[in-house]
Amino acid sequence: MHRMQSGFTLLELAIVMTIIGLVFTLTVKAGEMINHSRVKSLATDFNSLQIALYGYQDRFRALPGDDSDAAAHLPDPGVAIHNGNGNAVIDGHWNSTSGESFNLWQHVRLAGFITGTTDISLNAYVPLNSSGGALGLSESSSAPIEGLGGNYIICSDNIPGKLVRQLDLTMDDGNTAGGAMLVSNAAVGGAGIATNDIVDNNFYLACLGV
Repeated sequence: MHRMQSGFTLLELAIVMTIIGLVFTLTVKAGEMINHSRVKSLATDFNSLQIALYGYQDRFRALPGDDSDAAAHLPDPGVAIHNGNGNAVIDGHWNSTSGESFNLWQHVRLAGFITGTTDISLNAYVPLNSSGGALGLSESSSAPIEGLGGNYIICSDNIPGKLVRQLDLTMDDGNTAGGAMLVSNAAVGGAGIATNDIVDNNFYLACLGV
């Protein structure tokens, strides 16, 4: 009488290997979809702030943050509205924690261009991107990366390298050291980094001239 042999047959092994391959493929695809979604969210941040900037300017004939009549232009939020000096310049760096480039968020939110708190004392006041980095705007004279063009600079930081390359390709030309969007590893005063030198797991600052 023969005992039944234990173990996998070739067919069973083939089925197991196929399942493992499918799981791996689905995992990779899911990761790609998540990254694509995050890049899309980052691009939306840049586009939304650009629309808010020019929309505010068109509506009130003033720059958000710099608007010296913001308190008259905007609805009463129950907190102090911070007027600018009205010199047609949005003073401050993109990541300033006070002044006109900081108060810009209050103005564009009260005007209805962007959602979020209008209370500058709250931690949630400065918007965060999908990677947990900050988003902000400055005049081109305060550009944090050398070689940026445009009248205004929109910046966002803490972006992983694997996303920042795709973001530049989505927003500009895919060249992280040239064009309208530049990428650096410094918050202020950095130089653009070549696309081939971007490391997937490092974090970067991306700025767009508009």
